[in-house]
Amino acid sequence: MNIGIYIYDEVEVLDFSGPFEVFTTASRVYERIYPDTPKLFNVFLIAEKAGMISARANFNVQPHYTIQDHPELYVLIVPGGVHAHELGKANVIEWLAKVSPNTTLTASVCTGAFLLAKAGILKDKACTTHWEDVDDLRTMFPALNVKEDVPWVDNGQVITSAGISAGIEMALHLVSKLTTKEIAKLTARQMQYTWTNESLSQEQK
Repeated sequence: MNIGIYIYDEVEVLDFSGPFEVFTTASRVYERIYPDTPKLFNVFLIAEKAGMISARANFNVQPHYTIQDHPELYVLIVPGGVHAHELGKANVIEWLAKVSPNTTLTASVCTGAFLLAKAGILKDKACTTHWEDVDDLRTMFPALNVKEDVPWVDNGQVITSAGISAGIEMALHLVSKLTTKEIAKLTARQMQYTWTNESLSQEQK
């Protein structure tokens, strides 16, 4: 399963590295249990164009692909950060709108929800974002049903999470959706992360 994580300048480091760690750890855990099976997840970073990305606090990272040349995506994850300039990039928003319907799951971390909203992916769906940005998300996209005080909101194919470390919570939830809850639990244990798997799912909205 190809897991593509979109990154950009001033992206929040844990927003993308947290889910990256969850999925790569899940692959290692799965390989231990099923050593003769194909690799579970192929996780990679995607940027608007080639070249180094400068994440928050000058954390430099090299993306694997661009929005023009990445493999077909099974899961797309859009992290948050200083996202205002990304909202103004028509090519990025068009790419998100085009790619998302063809994924099995599309997810956002923190203010990545703003990009999904701009691309029309959150239309008629409940969602969440970092607590500090809830009011701005409601103001900018008044038709959205924005939830507060939950780590993630699951709409089936589209999942949004709250800020920064909540992306780890959500990524573990995605592992449980894509594999089993037991694999997600073992992944959390391997990471020494206390995972509650409690949030707002589709039937609770």
